[in-house]
Amino acid sequence: MPRRRPGTPRLLRQLNDRAALELLLSEGPLTRAELGQHTGLSKVTSGQLLARLEERGLVAISGERPGGRGPNAALYTVVPSSAYVAGLEVLPDRVTAGVADITGNIIAEVTVDPCRTGEPVKTVHRAVRQACESADVSMSRLSALVIGTRGVVDPRTGDVRFSFDLPSWHAGVLADLRATLGSSVMIENDVNLAALAEHSYGAARGFDDFVLVWAGVGQGLGVMLGSRLHRGFTGGAGEIGWLPVPGEPLPIDVAEPQSGSFQRLVGTAAVIGLAAAHGILGSNGSSHGAGSAAGIVRMAVAGGHDRFLDELARRLAIGVAAVTVVLDPGLVVLSGDVGRAGGRALASRVEEAVAQICPSRPRVAVTRVEGNPVLRGAVLAALDQAREEVFSNTVDV
Repeated sequence: MPRRRPGTPRLLRQLNDRAALELLLSEGPLTRAELGQHTGLSKVTSGQLLARLEERGLVAISGERPGGRGPNAALYTVVPSSAYVAGLEVLPDRVTAGVADITGNIIAEVTVDPCRTGEPVKTVHRAVRQACESADVSMSRLSALVIGTRGVVDPRTGDVRFSFDLPSWHAGVLADLRATLGSSVMIENDVNLAALAEHSYGAARGFDDFVLVWAGVGQGLGVMLGSRLHRGFTGGAGEIGWLPVPGEPLPIDVAEPQSGSFQRLVGTAAVIGLAAAHGILGSNGSSHGAGSAAGIVRMAVAGGHDRFLDELARRLAIGVAAVTVVLDPGLVVLSGDVGRAGGRALASRVEEAVAQICPSRPRVAVTRVEGNPVLRGAVLAALDQAREEVFSNTVDV
């Protein structure tokens, strides 16, 4: 059995620096004494640590804390411009890019039309360039870039293995992106990124285990176990649209995601058909400005169409119950365009419907992430990469 290498002074300094920087991000600004109290370090060690980080340009004095009889104590904070990251959401009709500083503050966000050819590298490069120009940050200063897309991302290669409405995003795209934009580029499933955002900013904050049900044009599931995303062996964990449902035909061609049984039950066509059956649509099939499945659900909530909402909740509950009996997550977050539009009126109905067909009763909450959840999740994933790199290189060899 190999002997474990004992901690060296350099390693211990690295660990202390990392802990201090994380504390300053989560609890700061802090004085030297407060930092010592949080970390257990002496005043001398805390002072040496802060001097080292200040010399590296990672922390700076941001003000003073009024003291008692003695002089005011200097307040230290992480320098926002010490590193930048970019996050993107890629959809067939638009690409949204955001640039954030190391503290997580998104300082610029732009939306662009995809290139006419749909070529991923050109599309992503253009979106990132425009976001950086808007943020007045050079692209060369980006420490990490995470892209959220629909479809299955292979956890072994990092490439998109299957995406039916983004056909140009195929195996080999990640290598091309890295050749143009750097080795830090990473691709992640969009619903997984939404789950990351929910865990940090939304209804799942403080929960180690939960699932996020994405109800929209397509159906997806983000699974968080032990505060870590569960992607599955091939990256296909969460493709809930394929869930077999009694009474719905099984897919004949698995290359056509709209043929999945659960997708047929709760997808856009199903919502439109359900709305027509309950008189929400006009006699000519129009939705009076609803414009989408989410628009229809929003109208149903505003108009008090209880039977429509009851039936939609019953259908969604089939998928939620199937997940619950396997994972028993305790918390289910309803997200996506349809989930957000249904709000608490839909979530409470789903919770009641699940309790009728499932031995355990998870709490069903509505997403509380503000703004674009996929973009915010992409920025979070990029920040994890950037902080690992920047915060782990504070001590000279």
